[in-house]
Amino acid sequence: MKPLKVGIYGQFYHENSSVYIKLLLDVLSKSNVSIFIEDNFYNLISENKEIDTQDLQFPTFKELDSSFDLFFSIGGDGTILKSITYIKDLNIPFAGINTGRLGFLASIQKEEITSCVEKIMNGDYTLSERTLLSIDVSPDHNDIKTLNFALNEISVIRKNTTSMIKIETYLNDEYLTSYWSDGLIVSTPTGSTGYSLSCGGPVLEPSSTSFILTPIAPHNLNARPIVIPDSTEIRLKVTGREDNYLVSLDARIATLSNETEITIKKSPFTLKMIQLHEDSFIKTLRKKLLWGEDKRN
Repeated sequence: MKPLKVGIYGQFYHENSSVYIKLLLDVLSKSNVSIFIEDNFYNLISENKEIDTQDLQFPTFKELDSSFDLFFSIGGDGTILKSITYIKDLNIPFAGINTGRLGFLASIQKEEITSCVEKIMNGDYTLSERTLLSIDVSPDHNDIKTLNFALNEISVIRKNTTSMIKIETYLNDEYLTSYWSDGLIVSTPTGSTGYSLSCGGPVLEPSSTSFILTPIAPHNLNARPIVIPDSTEIRLKVTGREDNYLVSLDARIATLSNETEITIKKSPFTLKMIQLHEDSFIKTLRKKLLWGEDKRN
């Protein structure tokens, strides 16, 4: 039987990172897999010299291709958001090992690496399919054109000013409103527990077929988050006192001029997130947001 081809990625090297990296490598090495480590992450591990070079004899990758069967990220949710720029539309199932803080997306806790990865190697999991957003800008922008998708949210935000920006918003070419605010977040269900939530947006279950528009510090106080079908095409025109504004795709940021028009819609591909059978979105909400911690419960 052909061994599974597994990719591993991390962004940073935190205190005790070597312990968790070693645990992951050990449990994978006992399975029928071929391990590949992302090139920059491999160099980071090597530079720290906490893992014996004899234990680090694995090939590296700079880009993924369709020959990969599984993908693991080590870090927090930010590392997963960076991971999707490698996975793209390749349909590679992925899981995140949480060595960060809150970790909504990175669901494998560092203390449970061995048992959780063993379950994954045994096929004891389901796949949670996650919708993404895609963006088109006119005129084209090179920083966006190459990676024009986001798992959590696409946001427009003021730049180099304390003044508000005006965001004319159209849904399927029908004018909705003009948000006078610090910005606007367009969120997926996956991203509903991220930036949008901190700005007063609702929580959506990941399989929901909806997007959320959440204004950031709106001046018109009757402006509230709105949930729309994910089949909606969203068109934005931004103006303000400055000549430029920011657009962010998860953690990636680009500067656009006021003449630039943005079109946001559902991405043509989805991501396949590994979910262990004992985990669920509801359980994650209770645990991460401390729901149910009220003493009356």
